[in-house]
Amino acid sequence: MYRTATALSVLMATGSLHAADAVRHEATLEGHAILPARTLIAAPEDAPEALQISGKFTSRGNPVRSTEEPTQGESMPLIGQPLQGFSGIRTVGDGSYHVLTDNGFGSRSNSPDAMLFFHQVRPDFATGEVIVEKTTFLSDPNKVVPFVTTMEGSESRYLTGADLDIEGFQMVGDDIVIGDEFGPYIIVANAQTGIVSEFHETYVDGELVKSPDHHSIQLPNPGAELPAYTAKRSRGFEGFAASVDGKTLYPLLEGALWQADKNDWERLDDGRSALRILEMTAATREWTGNSWLYPLEDDSHAIGDFNMIDATRGLIIERDGGQGDAEMVCAENETEECFDNPAGFKRVYLIDMAGVEPGQPVNKVAYIDLLDIRDPDGVARQGQREDARFTFPFVTIENVDRVDETHIIVANDNNFPFSTGRTLGQPDDNEMILLEVGDFLRASVAN
Repeated sequence: MYRTATALSVLMATGSLHAADAVRHEATLEGHAILPARTLIAAPEDAPEALQISGKFTSRGNPVRSTEEPTQGESMPLIGQPLQGFSGIRTVGDGSYHVLTDNGFGSRSNSPDAMLFFHQVRPDFATGEVIVEKTTFLSDPNKVVPFVTTMEGSESRYLTGADLDIEGFQMVGDDIVIGDEFGPYIIVANAQTGIVSEFHETYVDGELVKSPDHHSIQLPNPGAELPAYTAKRSRGFEGFAASVDGKTLYPLLEGALWQADKNDWERLDDGRSALRILEMTAATREWTGNSWLYPLEDDSHAIGDFNMIDATRGLIIERDGGQGDAEMVCAENETEECFDNPAGFKRVYLIDMAGVEPGQPVNKVAYIDLLDIRDPDGVARQGQREDARFTFPFVTIENVDRVDETHIIVANDNNFPFSTGRTLGQPDDNEMILLEVGDFLRASVAN
């Protein structure tokens, strides 16, 4: 159910706002466009046969190869590649958006035939359609990635969801710079061809960051000491902002880092889990050594996306792990036609880094509630309530950016075919919503 922000017991080190002082602002739905869940694209002609059909390993439990005949999308496996859910967005400025499709079907083990790619899309809010204008597939023919990849023996060496979990990005000149969750790593590719040109490890406070999926970590022999890691599995880079002048990148981790001296995951003095916002020089891809802390309102929360809107302010999605409308929560002993873990916390926060020194928590100034959006004109194409409100109850909402001075765009990652937050038993579509939030975008520490 709905969870309110926890109160802080101490002031931030900068002497500014408490995170819990973030003010709620209303959001009004002004556009709603939908890309159907079962939208497929063909793999490139030079892709190996193994990639022409996807979803062959998506059985529950320990994935094994499917013996079913491939289909056009009614069941797994699939002929082609699902366009899948978007896990990062950037406004182009002409009504189109760059979006990133993440690692495939949810894990390394079930995604060796899920290709990695990004798109330029154009939501048509008048018709409700999302037009895919261009798709670019990631590949590593020059063997820049230093570990064995799924398509290692092929000439093209297309990358898959068993190699990387790409979650956030920025366009930098002719390149796309992408944050990965597995390593966590930074990958750089040509924005036109998708060919990888750079691979970077992650360093925080001068130390190499590793998750259990880092390429250097292997299962030990019986009796051997367990390998050390400092990032949780699948909690590497999720948000990936850039300064408005394009000179600086701000990759944001989805999970807290391990603090060996405290024998705990990183927290603020008030006990809240804190995520690192790192700083990288955009042109050289060098870590500056600076970082800031984003405080979560609950340990179970995660972030979904991060984009800056001016020199000090940015948008961050914070969400719980629930999906589905809370009005349809399962009652005791009820198991059908209800959501057992409905969405309870889905927000876009406006943060302000003005005056915040590296190492300190950013100010959470304002937020909008994605589970309670005004829709007085009946714009919603699905998900509208009788009280002229609209809800966006998806488990993974992973796209937010400013469109102009009064609007933002928000979209979900539909985790095809597993997430069912909109309609019980039906795979979620990719939905893109345009929200009028002028007052919200004007909020800052100064006012």
